[in-house]
Formats: sequence, C-alpha cells, structure tokens
Amino acid sequence: MEKTISLSEIQNFKGKYPKQLWALFFSEMWERFCFYGMRGMLTYFMVTQLFMKDDVAQLQYGATQAFVYAFTFIGGLFADKILGFRKSLFWGGLLMITGSLILAYDPHQFFFLGISFTIIGTGFFKPNISTMVGSLYHKNDVRRDSGFSVFYAGINVGALLGGYACIAIGKGQIFNEYIPANLTWNVAFGLAAVVMTISLITFLFTQKQMGPIGLPPNGEEFEEVIFEGIGANSKTEPAVITQKKQSSLLGTYGVYLGSLAIIPVIMIMVKKTEYTNWFMLIVGPAALIYVFYEMMKYNWAERKKLCAALIFIFFSIIFFGIYEQSGGSLSLFAARNLNDSLLGAIHLDPNGVNNSANSLFVIIFAFVFSIVWIALAKKKIEPNTIIKFGLGFLFLGGGYYIFYATRFFANIQGIASLDVFTVAYLVVTFGELCLSPIGLSIMTKLSPRKLQGVMMGMWFLGSAYGQYVAGILGAGLSKGAEADSLPQKLITYTDGYKQLAIYAIIAGVILIVISPLVKKLMQEVR
Repeated sequence: MEKTISLSEIQNFKGKYPKQLWALFFSEMWERFCFYGMRGMLTYFMVTQLFMKDDVAQLQYGATQAFVYAFTFIGGLFADKILGFRKSLFWGGLLMITGSLILAYDPHQFFFLGISFTIIGTGFFKPNISTMVGSLYHKNDVRRDSGFSVFYAGINVGALLGGYACIAIGKGQIFNEYIPANLTWNVAFGLAAVVMTISLITFLFTQKQMGPIGLPPNGEEFEEVIFEGIGANSKTEPAVITQKKQSSLLGTYGVYLGSLAIIPVIMIMVKKTEYTNWFMLIVGPAALIYVFYEMMKYNWAERKKLCAALIFIFFSIIFFGIYEQSGGSLSLFAARNLNDSLLGAIHLDPNGVNNSANSLFVIIFAFVFSIVWIALAKKKIEPNTIIKFGLGFLFLGGGYYIFYATRFFANIQGIASLDVFTVAYLVVTFGELCLSPIGLSIMTKLSPRKLQGVMMGMWFLGSAYGQYVAGILGAGLSKGAEADSLPQKLITYTDGYKQLAIYAIIAGVILIVISPLVKKLMQEVR
C-alpha cells in the first residue's frame, strides 16, 4: 500500500520548488485558459451573434463578471467550512466544463444557461487552488515568493493563450480551413471545455502528491494563506487568516445541491440586468451598514484601520470600473476600429490582442518591477502602499489617454493603429504591477481577527462592484455610438476613454495627496 505523504514532508522539500507546485501550475494554467477565453468572447458574441445592442451587451457583461467575483467569496467560504479545497476545486471544474459544453452544443440558444454554470464553477475553483499553493510552504519559508512567481506565470500563460485562441477561432481568424464557418463559435466554446477537462484530469492524477493539503475540514484550527489582489494576473502579497473548519456529509451534498439550485436564479439576474441593479443597490449599502455596526464594537485605533481598509475598497471599485473595459467597450472598439497589423509585419486578430496583451506584458515586466521595488527599498525610498496605489491609477490614466490617442493614428475609414493600442495596454499593465500587492493581505492586516472574514467579503464585494461599474461605464460609452459610422464610433469611444483617463488620473492624485492621512489611519501596518 502506497504511503500517504505528510504535510511536513511536503513543506520540507529540497531545492527551490516543491514537486506538487507543477501539478497546480498546469491545472491553473488550463483553468485560466478557459476563464480568459470565455471572458474575451462574451461581449463580442452577444453583439454579433445574439444581436444585442452594444449597451445591453456591456451591462450583461458587467453583471456576469460581478457575479463571478461575488461567488468567488462564497465558493471560498464553502471550501473553508465544508468541502475542503480539493472537492471545491473539482466541483467548480465540473460546473465550468458543463457550462462550456452547453455553450459548445448551442451557444445561441443556451447562452445564459451555460454562462450561469461557469459563474458558479469559477466561484468554487478560483479561490482555492492558490490557497493550496500557499499550503506547500511553511509560514516563513523564503522560497514561497519564487513559488508564487512560477504559479502566476502559469496564470498568465493560460490567459495569454486562451485570451487569443478562443476569440480568434470564434471569429474564424484561425483554423478556418479546418472548422466550418457555421461551427466556429461552437468550437471556440468547446475548446474552453477541453482545456478545463485537461486541468481537472491533471489535478486528479496528481492529487495523491498533495498529502493532507486540501482535504475536507476536520474541526481543527488552521492558518490559511490566501492570494487575491486588484491586478488579477500579477503576484500578490499573501493574506494569512486563522479559522476553524467543520464538515459533514450532509453539508457537502447540501452545497452541491444548493449550487445547482441557484443556477436558474443567476441565469435570470444576468439575463435581466434590472434584477442585478436591485441586487447591487441593496447588498452594498447593507454590507456597509453591517461593517459600521461592527466597527462600533472596537476601540478608536481599530476603527481607524478599518476606515483605511474601506478607503482601499472604494478606490479598488474605481480602478476595476476603468480597468475592466478590456472585456467590454474595448472588445467592441478592437473589433470595429483597429487594423490587424502589429509592427507593420505581424497580422493578428485585434480582439485577440485586446484579450492577451496584458498577460504578455505581465510575464515580461513583473520580474522587472519586483527588482525595481527591491532596489528602491535598499535605498529606503520605496513608495508605501498608498503611493503605489496612486501610481497605479496614474499609469492606468496614461494608458487610457493612449487609447484616446489612437484616433490620431486612424485612416479616413476610422480604422486606428493596433500598435498604438498595444502600447496603451503596456502602460495599463504598469499600473497593475504598481498595485499588485494590494488585496486581501492589506484587508487582513487592517482588520481585527474576528472581522477578517467580513473584510475579505467586503473586498470581493468591492471587486464585484468594480465589474458592475465597468459594465455601466461601457454601456454609457456605447449608447452614443450605436448607429454611428466607423469614424463616428472612433470619436465616440476615444472621447469616452479620454474621460476615463481623466477620472483615473484624478483618483491617483487624490490618493497621493491623502496618503499621509491614510498612513496615519493604518498606524503600524505597512
């Protein structure tokens, strides 16, 4: 009988990386291929295949992404308390495969049903695999940082490949000699199902190497290491929380049945965004009232830290609202108003570039930024967390100003330069890399132990609101361009990007100006 490896044997590995890291690397890489491939297709598919108006499609895109982030928190809670990370990951993967297969069968007729499965599935899968990576290391193991660098490389390789391949196949830009024109979208959604299946099989065949990591909870206290930042693709400082797990067979099957039962509700709320509006209008204020109520139970020092946490959450909503135009208005802009020539010689699908440029630049520059921060720290001039957040906004504003500037590199037909568009993504990525350490880590550091779970929920809720705002902003940009000619659409969209650039720069300046105040609120937390 094969001996089960213990946690101490895993964590006391020799060399730079534990062997279990590579199994999780490939599982996450293929899951991110599926997620970013699907994300990159949504708005374009709704407009060109379901014949929705631009603004309606972007509102539904915002609703979809908002529920993905909301269910990420819920899925993480169920994994912590009932399922364990392995079951949660496997169940989430099955739901994502089911959703992708539904879409592959008939994406026109069953679009919202398939999307609802993937929303719930992502919620169970996304927060748990990174937690398992954190469990491979002792709490103070200096090798953890390099391990997560490898893991985030897997995220970005998957996002790069999926972001380009799925939309290019759907549009008939690649493999069109092998795929019938009437089946390109079926194959594109089917590809997401195939790679998600590969992800799940990889995990199944390697889970014995994980020892006790990710098994269902047993009632013992545990320390959990979680990674979730503003920039979805770049390395984030870990958040460590202590919880007590409880599990039961009844609870496990209750989670499975409950997650299936909620799918029709999600389907209705995404399809009819007025329901999403009511949901967001009620949940956010109610959550804030609850946090304010809980704050009253703590002393003034703890309240100041919680106020700082709420400031970070508020500005993260603004950041996401602008940043996430990539899946909405920028998707339509790329499809209609960009040429397909990069550097004058390489012909690429503009939507594929829109979906994958960020991931490519994160792969290239993440290490460079880490070296810069280390060098500045050695000279004792590294910017603090708030200043980095402000710099992130300034880069974001700069990137959107370059999106605006594409109008100056357009021909008379309203077709702009893919080169300039790609440079804009480079600058936006610099913004993401400035604020990648900000996330659950800062939430847990600023929160009393008993409120850490609540503030984690507020962080994910803030992320959901950011996606929701992105849909509203994108819809606002699209309304004026609905019946316009291509040159008019170019002007309308780029005018909108100029406004977003101004908002981002103002937010960045405000953060830098108020940084001394926020630093005082944070007290000893850095």
